[in-house]
Amino acid sequence: MLLHIVARGRIGRSSEAELVDRYLKRIAWPTRVSELPDRGGKMPALDSGTKRVLLDEKGEVLGSLEFAKQLERWRDDGIREARFLIGAADGFDDATRAEADLLLSFGRATWPHLLARAMLAEQLFRATSILANHPYHREG
Repeated sequence: MLLHIVARGRIGRSSEAELVDRYLKRIAWPTRVSELPDRGGKMPALDSGTKRVLLDEKGEVLGSLEFAKQLERWRDDGIREARFLIGAADGFDDATRAEADLLLSFGRATWPHLLARAMLAEQLFRATSILANHPYHREG
């Protein structure tokens, strides 16, 4: 299953970009990052076998094990792509939220988009490590 991050805003050559790359390179599953301008731009084509996850302050707060189990269910159900959307500064409108398969929050705090992208990359690495029984994740 492809893990695809679609993010508004350019990350450029920053320390956050290096952190995102560091985690994505460690993931054994296929990954992709698509950047869109803050406004406008064309969303990559959406196949029918895609689950959409919006990073949103109104979303569910999932622990790492819960997040890994959700990815595992989708993978085992034959889902081809899990697309993770990081919106612009104002987030997503209600219509976009309603179309999502999962609204995911990294807690009640507000996070800068670049850090949210790095945190997502780390959680994707952690989830795939959990599913591979890798000792990276330590519960408890």
